[in-house]
Amino acid sequence: MKQIAPHLHFNGNCRAAMEFYKQALGVDLFIMSFGEAPGDPAWVTSESRDLIMHSALKRGETLFLMAADNMPGSTFIEGNNISVCIECDSAEEIEAFFKALSVGGEVAMPLQDMFWNARFGMINDKFGIHWMLNYALPKQA
Repeated sequence: MKQIAPHLHFNGNCRAAMEFYKQALGVDLFIMSFGEAPGDPAWVTSESRDLIMHSALKRGETLFLMAADNMPGSTFIEGNNISVCIECDSAEEIEAFFKALSVGGEVAMPLQDMFWNARFGMINDKFGIHWMLNYALPKQA
């Protein structure tokens, strides 16, 4: 396991929050909006184009915090707006963690290869904790 980091979910104000945290903590900020997702996905609407799909606060290779606005069409529930993200070291590790954490819980998004060249999935465990698992796939030659 490379690291575990919190992932915050916002209701349209992710950019403002992450800019604030960047300034307060003196770290670097990466931001990608829903409109920047490749392939012009159908779920990106005119209302959601400028909302944040992914953001990360880092210093060098150290990841401190990730965040996004709520997915278009999803209900925002304050208090349920934090997940724990595990960055995995291998395909075997992500499969094992995903299987183990999903026992008695609910798979919110099955493990699948994503456009950011990673295997990714989401689980709500039997204790109500939201988990996001990510494994960066090896680069293709």
